[in-house]
Amino acid sequence: MTLDVFFYEAFLEEVEALKRHLPSSIHAGFTPSTIQESSHGEPPCPFISIRTQSVIPDAWTGRLTGILTRSTGFDHIKRFREKTGSDVPAGYLPLYCSRSVAEQALMMWIALLRKLPRQTEQFARFDRDGLTGSECREKTLLVAGVGNIGSDIYRIGLGLGMIPLGVDIARKHPDVRYVSIDEGIRHADVIVCAMNLTPDNRGYFNRGLLKKAKPGAIFVNIARGELSPVRDLLHLLDTNHLGGVGLDVYENESDLGVSLRQGIPHDDEDVQACIELSKRSNAILTPHNAFNTHEALERKAGQSIDQVVHFLTKKTFIWKV
Repeated sequence: MTLDVFFYEAFLEEVEALKRHLPSSIHAGFTPSTIQESSHGEPPCPFISIRTQSVIPDAWTGRLTGILTRSTGFDHIKRFREKTGSDVPAGYLPLYCSRSVAEQALMMWIALLRKLPRQTEQFARFDRDGLTGSECREKTLLVAGVGNIGSDIYRIGLGLGMIPLGVDIARKHPDVRYVSIDEGIRHADVIVCAMNLTPDNRGYFNRGLLKKAKPGAIFVNIARGELSPVRDLLHLLDTNHLGGVGLDVYENESDLGVSLRQGIPHDDEDVQACIELSKRSNAILTPHNAFNTHEALERKAGQSIDQVVHFLTKKTFIWKV
């Protein structure tokens, strides 16, 4: 059977959702593996769908007719195009997970403010020493990147009685109080990175910038790992400048994911720093899972199949990279 589309990085629940939306006339293949884990020497079909951890081989240039990334970010697709000179049509999913990712950020900063990892660890001793946390109300929340996700985070902060501030080049939300990053970071109790990754902002939340934050500030990144160098975060946590770190995204995430899934140590310093950070009681690391709610997964599957049908019939995408 000739395949019309092949889905990489499709975990069990996602495959089930995709199949619910897939027309019977379209033949699809699925694997939970990234391209590099699958050991595919050549594309299983000319139209593939990936998430953010697959690395498209340079040798596949000219052999693909279309690429759909099932993610809101598409910097990895742009890098492939720029590196290979390919003009292959590509699509992405900008709308499916804003609320789910915003709530993941909320979960992280509340858990870190209340020292939840330490609370659960100390339950075995029923020990309350060192567990005094902080409430959200009247704390300053700095949202860096006030797009679809960031604006939801901002509104959640308002609902909690926090003092939200927004940092963005495009100030398109009239109800957001925008500030410069230097002004905002000085006042922030909680900092959430919700920025798009561009060539200009890689390493944005580095040691130098975060040192300007007040001691004990909480930092959460649900956007792209390359925006917050993990070795800098580890240093700032271990020197007690940051009070907590929550991450759902990572530098060199492809290598980190493969290393953890296969149980094979990796010699990359950023991967090693992520593993070390995960051992800290004031850090919460999740496996790029902020999108993963029943509601968002259903939206994602429906929008993915809409993109697939549109491309197979019109050779273009509804939402284009």
